[in-house]
Amino acid sequence: MTRPTLHASSAFVFILASAGAHAAIGPDACDGKNFQTVLHPAAARFDARAVWLDGRLVKWPGSAPDGIFRLYRSARGAIAAPMGGAVSGADGAIRLDVFSGPVAPAIATRFKYLAGGPVLRVDDNDAASLPGLHRGQLVLVREDAAGRVLDATRIQAAGALDDLYAPAADLPQLGVDVGGGRTRFTVWAPTAQQAAVCVYDGGTGGVRAVYQMDFDGRTGAWRAALPGDLTGKYYKYAVDVPVDAGIVRNLVTDPYSISLTTDSKRSYIARLDAPRLKPAGWDTTPAPQTVKNQTDMVVYELHVRDFSRDDASVPASHRGKYLAFTDTGSDGMKHLAALARSGLTDVHLLPVYDIGSVPETGCALPQPVGSADGDTQQALVKRTAETDCFNWGYDPFHYNAPEGSYATDAADGARRIVEFRQMVQSLHKTGLRVGMDVVFNHTFIAGQNEKSVLDRIVPGYYHRLNASGAIERSTCCDNTATENRMMGKLMIDSVALWAKEYKIDSFRFDLMGHQPRAVMEDLQRTVNAAAGRDVQLIGEGWNFGEVADGARFVQASQLSLNGSGIGTFNDRLRDAVRGGSAGDSGEAMFGRQGWINGLVYDPNAHAGDRPAADLLKTADLVRAGLAGSIRSYPLHTFDDRTVPLAAIDYNGQPAGYASEPGEVVNYVENHDNQTLFDIDVFKLPLATSSQERARVQVLGMAVDAFAQGVAYYHAGIDVLRSKSLDRNSFNSGDWFNRIDWTYRDNHFGSGLPPADDNGRDWPLLQPLLRDAAIKPTPADIAFARDAFRDLLAIRASSTLFRLPTAADIRQRLRFFNTGSTQVPTVIGAHLDGRGLDGAGFAGIAYLINVDKVGHTVTDPDAIGRRMHLHPVFLSGHAADKRATQATFDGATGEFTIPPRTAVVFVED
Repeated sequence: MTRPTLHASSAFVFILASAGAHAAIGPDACDGKNFQTVLHPAAARFDARAVWLDGRLVKWPGSAPDGIFRLYRSARGAIAAPMGGAVSGADGAIRLDVFSGPVAPAIATRFKYLAGGPVLRVDDNDAASLPGLHRGQLVLVREDAAGRVLDATRIQAAGALDDLYAPAADLPQLGVDVGGGRTRFTVWAPTAQQAAVCVYDGGTGGVRAVYQMDFDGRTGAWRAALPGDLTGKYYKYAVDVPVDAGIVRNLVTDPYSISLTTDSKRSYIARLDAPRLKPAGWDTTPAPQTVKNQTDMVVYELHVRDFSRDDASVPASHRGKYLAFTDTGSDGMKHLAALARSGLTDVHLLPVYDIGSVPETGCALPQPVGSADGDTQQALVKRTAETDCFNWGYDPFHYNAPEGSYATDAADGARRIVEFRQMVQSLHKTGLRVGMDVVFNHTFIAGQNEKSVLDRIVPGYYHRLNASGAIERSTCCDNTATENRMMGKLMIDSVALWAKEYKIDSFRFDLMGHQPRAVMEDLQRTVNAAAGRDVQLIGEGWNFGEVADGARFVQASQLSLNGSGIGTFNDRLRDAVRGGSAGDSGEAMFGRQGWINGLVYDPNAHAGDRPAADLLKTADLVRAGLAGSIRSYPLHTFDDRTVPLAAIDYNGQPAGYASEPGEVVNYVENHDNQTLFDIDVFKLPLATSSQERARVQVLGMAVDAFAQGVAYYHAGIDVLRSKSLDRNSFNSGDWFNRIDWTYRDNHFGSGLPPADDNGRDWPLLQPLLRDAAIKPTPADIAFARDAFRDLLAIRASSTLFRLPTAADIRQRLRFFNTGSTQVPTVIGAHLDGRGLDGAGFAGIAYLINVDKVGHTVTDPDAIGRRMHLHPVFLSGHAADKRATQATFDGATGEFTIPPRTAVVFVED
């Protein structure tokens, strides 16, 4: 096919397409005025209730006792199939017969969720025409003998496309590739009738040239290889695709974009290994070698904008940006450096890929004012919620490109790449590895909307569909289908890119339970190979929605991932420590106290009478979490049984759910739901002093520090961070998400939190927010900050706190003060360090007393031992002076622990 010549005047040029259903793609399609043009409107619309099982088999929806099945085709979307009438507007039809043979086991497993109904098969003589038919409108019709329509439906196409274009999974390079004096473009669009790449000189302005692309019938990809190095230019694809509304021409960015211009209007051409895209020393700056086993990870979860937006020690142009992490003298970076010196290993960044919910330039900056319990602040924040600079970012737009709002110039496609790498490089130099929060379970939007990418290139393929062909939305948004071959490939390719090209050390997968376990395990292997090192994977293993309980595949969820080595968040420990559950509202937020904030032993005004057994059971759940929630770990329980943790109940599920400790991520606070400080505002009796509230916060952090598995903390937990009781601050603006690295204010009492998620509870929240006695003093904040650093140092001091295997935990961890005679407000444990590399001590005993009074508990096995306080407490600089008053009597094996204190003793 002839290629155009680029004229010096950059005049519009294009190639005429071969004769087809409609006109060739020309420069008018690339001008950006219309992101979509309807070429041929559909004569009628149909639900997609039938499902292609593979390239030739179709599952008919429901029973069909009689009738003739025909598959009608139209290149222009002109089919009409009125009930009781005859089909019109079709270019032709294929008859399908009921298939009576066995369906291949893999297909039967993949589509096991489909309701009963006949399977239809395309005849051998017609099979060769099927790939071409998918590039137009297809309607499956059941007719009577006279040709009258009894039923008609479109067909969900993923099964057919995965089968017909299976070699696409091995495509080495999708997107743009520059090298060898050429610029190559590859986009997977097997249902497109034609495709072209529009090349632009800049992020704005007219088109430079339009190049028709060639179709590869083996893979379903469209390709163009252009002469010259087009680095620094921009591009979009124009594709003609069939949708339920007919045939449309979409002008769309590349799903594999590595960068973009402002607001993701155009994709950027570059190669990521180009020297101009690397900061000085990028190739020679190593990541910290602090994580040998996954259990070595101690994570601080941080939002890029939160980190520096209000940090006056950061240059104004860097605040809220990637480059704030390069200002090593700032208050925020000094805070992170101190955490790294204490034992923090990883900073996990909330989404930093290109997101669809934040304007990348000219965003609103509301300046709320109002009383501690007023509603004016939230009203102002909500007025600009869709146009301000803040969102958590769980709104994927382009998975492989850095978010532009965090760059100092969103218009320059190179700038965000370089500045992202500068951020990673600076954190690595600070001694911190870098993790990314990734969201492959949904996209920002789908369908034929302008900010939809995947669905406008291969309509109906990348998202998970229900029985009528509508997109499932159980995750909040438009669910993706990573069980489909090319969506799974996109996820794997994306994570491999971030790990290799940006040196990302670990990944947190949002709602990972919506992905297949097999795809996640394939991802682990592929990413490790691409990066040339072990890359740690953790995620949310919640089991819900249309995939729940393995309805569509074996999930990457808590109970299905054991043995995989992939970590999931531990809600058992979280709920036992905090009280209640993540979804509590109203009186339940107050009455359902947890182990650290008063359950039974210090009831608040809403708690009512709780039986002593509730506290005993909860203490056992905390012990289960401290043991890494290992299925096989034996625990002497409150009712004097010894059972594996898998036999202990947690809301109808096993408390022990993991095979190995690296499969468990322990946390008491993260970005979701209220902060721990805010939870304790609900749970602790109102009269609790601010100093004691800070101590309770430290107890929660201590449970995490001592627990086997990955330790995970939300940024600001150590400075008593409050979001003014907001239960869901994803779009609550800078105001409710602030962090103060000067340690003067935790921002409690910043006004009533936004009405959308909190309004029903405002009457309960107002008296709390106006209570000045709840708000911590700078001294309280400093205490929590320094106590957290001591806890990190203690965890880092010994591999006993981060044992890599379940066998190690069973061999070395022993709880005392257990059973029916225990003091349930005190948990005591002994770790045997003999023969363990990195143990540092012959043995360690840790104790946590959550009660308001001191207690003495006995470990009979400690009689005769010589144990003393951990060196952190003997340094003279320990934050918690009360902990230094704890004692051990080797003659009796008695430990005496002051109230609300976590302490560690060691045996040299």
